[in-house]
Amino acid sequence: MSDLEEFLAQEGRDDAIREVSRRIEAEGITYIYYQFVSVTGRIMGKGVPAPHWEKVARSGFQLVYGSTANLFIDRNGDYIGYGAEAGELVGLPDVDTFCPLPWDPKVARVFCTLFRGREERENGGGFLDADCRGNLKRIHAAFEAETGLHLRAGCEPEMMWLKADPDGKPTVEGMTKPYCYHIDQFSELQPLIHKVVDYGQKMGLDMIQGDHEDAPGQLELNFQFDRAELTADRLTTYRQICRQVGREMGAFACFMPKPFMGVSANGCHHNISLWQGDENMFLPDTDDPRMPGKVGLHAIGGVLEHLRGLCAITAPTVNSYRRYADAGFWAPIFADWGFQNRTTALRISAPGRFEYRSVDSAVNPYLSMAGLLTTIKDGLDRGLDPGQPEERNIYDAMKEGKQVQRIPSTLGEALDALEDDTVVRSALPGDMYKVFMHYKRDEWIRFISTVTDWDVKEYLDILP
Repeated sequence: MSDLEEFLAQEGRDDAIREVSRRIEAEGITYIYYQFVSVTGRIMGKGVPAPHWEKVARSGFQLVYGSTANLFIDRNGDYIGYGAEAGELVGLPDVDTFCPLPWDPKVARVFCTLFRGREERENGGGFLDADCRGNLKRIHAAFEAETGLHLRAGCEPEMMWLKADPDGKPTVEGMTKPYCYHIDQFSELQPLIHKVVDYGQKMGLDMIQGDHEDAPGQLELNFQFDRAELTADRLTTYRQICRQVGREMGAFACFMPKPFMGVSANGCHHNISLWQGDENMFLPDTDDPRMPGKVGLHAIGGVLEHLRGLCAITAPTVNSYRRYADAGFWAPIFADWGFQNRTTALRISAPGRFEYRSVDSAVNPYLSMAGLLTTIKDGLDRGLDPGQPEERNIYDAMKEGKQVQRIPSTLGEALDALEDDTVVRSALPGDMYKVFMHYKRDEWIRFISTVTDWDVKEYLDILP
């Protein structure tokens, strides 16, 4: 059987489809979003009236391959990843992700797995490897089969709430002052927070804590950690919730990494650990309560070994690198690690987990989690030693002569590092790498081909 046929034949799937049909009838659901995630993390898909649920659940919907790249064109006018002559993918719902939208209970959403068209001459009905969400699930399953371990992750989704103008368009002005951890500023955003938390809980996010960060209108609202693919789905859902709350409240939910200079950017730190069943394999196995066990050390070694190529995925925009240029002494720009050390790319944030810090709010979590899995696997396979933890401020350590590799300074440099790193590239199998590199190389070339306001101000009267 093809991958598509095996997917449809999963044990219990037909019963689950019929159970959703009962929910649709009982809850008065009239419309369904069949959604997947593009290479840049955007939510894509189709909307279909609910009476067609069982047909779509068993036959799927079709959409052009280029939708995996937002159906964007590059600077030469060519469609990114796939041309107009390419076929159409088939999307099939993952039934267990069916969920009504709490702000519009007559509408539900369901995440989908993508396949090549059934009629394709080459691998017809096979998994579409430009499906970043499906790739993560398969990469994680292969990792678990080989190692007996699985990745659990939590994320810290910082974003900024911006004021809207009278026409409802976003301004570059935060809704609050840039006072970090300030309860009064946090309280100013409480009406927004209440709605985000309420919607999140109704969509299966176990909301646990939050605070006001140190940029204008900047919030971080956290939800409970879980398996990597579930956390990626929940981050996608969280973003969808925030954008809806912004529409309702006359605000704009901004996930741009660095909209303001002189204050912190929007990060999305990933807190990760490896588990064998219900046993956390990162926990210390010596008398030092801070030192990770052997598995954790090798995992850290793998991530540090591949940090430069990994940044192309975890800091994926031109704007991402503004964060590293204007960041103060908390910039996660050096490939080192330490206990509670916020000047290094990795820190041991608590016994049993470490925080990967070179990642921002524009990240596609399906790609970042896949990249972490492949680099961690390399660390485990090769027994990579991350060296001793750095307990000094890394900037002071370097002044004292320590040699530490730096992450890339620009998106272009990060893409070059990705090209040279076969381990990180394995997180982007098949067409995924082609689509990602086409999209991001075009983004970089468009940027360096643009005359900015800074150029004009700096050079307009350069001579004589």
